[in-house]
Amino acid sequence: MTDTKKAGYKRLSSNELSMQPGPQQHCWRQSLPSQLGEGRSLIFQLDPSLSYIETTYQPLHDLAITSKIDFAEPRLVVTLGITGHTRFIDSEKHELTFSEGNTTITSFDSSNGERQYQANKPIKQLRFSIGKRWMDRYLGENESAFFFQKNALQLLSCRPSQNQSIIAARQLLGCDLSAPLAPLTLNGHVMTILASELSGLCQPAKYGYSRFDEASRHIADQAREILELHYQDPPSLENLAKTLGITPFKLKNLFQHYFNNTPYGVVTEIRMRHAYRTLASTRQPISLVAEMVGYRHASNFSLAFSKYFGVSPKQISKKR
Repeated sequence: MTDTKKAGYKRLSSNELSMQPGPQQHCWRQSLPSQLGEGRSLIFQLDPSLSYIETTYQPLHDLAITSKIDFAEPRLVVTLGITGHTRFIDSEKHELTFSEGNTTITSFDSSNGERQYQANKPIKQLRFSIGKRWMDRYLGENESAFFFQKNALQLLSCRPSQNQSIIAARQLLGCDLSAPLAPLTLNGHVMTILASELSGLCQPAKYGYSRFDEASRHIADQAREILELHYQDPPSLENLAKTLGITPFKLKNLFQHYFNNTPYGVVTEIRMRHAYRTLASTRQPISLVAEMVGYRHASNFSLAFSKYFGVSPKQISKKR
């Protein structure tokens, strides 16, 4: 995970974004200051417990927008990545990535963290913020309770968007907002997307989802702790799964569910975090840093580092 201050992110509170009435009733436009680049969100209040947010950004600098919100009721957020990707890091250092072509489903009752955008990289995302009362109305209280098992930020799913959702998203983006029946049209496309993306979580056996409990979370945390301790020479997927008494397939599912990543991807995150800290705070040679974090060849380390952070190890080392 990148330290936003060291990485040179421009930091902005969500309260500093201008808010003006949008193109129709019950719609607001939230805009990024023009000196920071292009950026706006259209926020449609379709129901007291349902909002649709269409976000389009292309900042001139690496940008981190911070926010702290306490909701009146638990919220479920469905995010469709249309173009580009962003990251959200909460106050507990939990990280979520929202990527092009994927739908990410999260739940929480408060939001305290920052959303990160890369400089000159266009992003477009559709978000649907759903209150528990809406879920109770359409699913029933027993079924909707699954989505709100914890108060903290919870990743429920991250997987490729359904084809039906992609089609509805295109129609949603092409809506004539000045048309007399625009609210009805918007609501119809939104309902199509939500029905498509939530159906798998409501029918886990049919769609291959599993409902994760506290025991599953404990296993996932144990696995991550092992990788944190042995990131220089991590166990294979098979050996790690055997240590935890589960199958490699289940282990991969747990990592995808709780960390939005693969075990190998988590090892890379840990290595990169240690490498960045060492390069930024010491005068160690790059070849030695590569070896310290588990790379046998400095060239492989430099390639992985540059891909992960967007800058080379040499550029970080020169900052001292």
